[in-house]
Amino acid sequence: MFLYFSAPICEKHSNSWGHPESGERIIRIEQALKDAGLMQHAIIHPFSPATEEDVLRVHHPRTWQTLKDNLPQTGFVKIDEDTGMNPYSLDAALMATGAMLAAIDGVMNNQAKTAFCNIRPPGHHAEIKRPMGFCLINHIAIGAAYALEKYQLQRIAIVDFDVHHGNGTEDFVESEARIGFVSSYQENIFPFASPFSDSDNILKLPLKAHSDGDVFMEAWQEGFAFVRNFKPELILVSAGFDAHRLDPLASLNLTEDDFYRWTQQLVKIADEMCEGKIVSTLEGGYHLDALAASAVAHVEAFLKQ
Repeated sequence: MFLYFSAPICEKHSNSWGHPESGERIIRIEQALKDAGLMQHAIIHPFSPATEEDVLRVHHPRTWQTLKDNLPQTGFVKIDEDTGMNPYSLDAALMATGAMLAAIDGVMNNQAKTAFCNIRPPGHHAEIKRPMGFCLINHIAIGAAYALEKYQLQRIAIVDFDVHHGNGTEDFVESEARIGFVSSYQENIFPFASPFSDSDNILKLPLKAHSDGDVFMEAWQEGFAFVRNFKPELILVSAGFDAHRLDPLASLNLTEDDFYRWTQQLVKIADEMCEGKIVSTLEGGYHLDALAASAVAHVEAFLKQ
């Protein structure tokens, strides 16, 4: 069994007409999970949106206030070249973060070992003081801060395999030594991350364009060793499936089978380190068929533990 969280409001957020980060993404994932027979293994509970107090565990009050002040009553407003809001956007973002918090509660209270949050907008690019890269608030960072406080955890690992580096998560983790962060990504694309970090609790795994699944898995052997050495009590996953070979926004050559292999290895580590406790939340992935197939592979690997 696995915990599953999603919400209709998350379908209603839109950056702008024709934007690749659309509500259809989570609709297609849920349908694919049903078609694969995986939803019969899902535990689904009602959950509440995150509160302003939750948001402010990570984000600067002025940043959050600016988002609220700029929320349109109709149409769209642009935050930056790539990121926008419509009237539903902040409700969707708060519900997406609420899914993360409820998933953490469920896993920490042993309702299931693993959880998958099929939510949007994504979050891992949102920095403490700046929304960006399709992201308004950083669900995984807020979730980590929540888990540290509520469950008095001392070590949480965040692992991010989105093709774009999780710069927002890095921004938060730099000042929080109780969190270890590993991020693989295609080098020299948005957000144009440096491959280096001054923080011992951050490991970056830049990949060259056109790297395939074997190169990806080889790089992650260092990442998995880092996670083991960190000895986490909980593992959080930024699950961006845009490293798939069909994705239009990047140039890596992974397949859904590679996401299955990666998740299998993470599950083994979680079983060794933290009684299998993993909470995964959707980030990127913009080819709808590839996204849906990859999410199915990810969840299937959870169920084979």
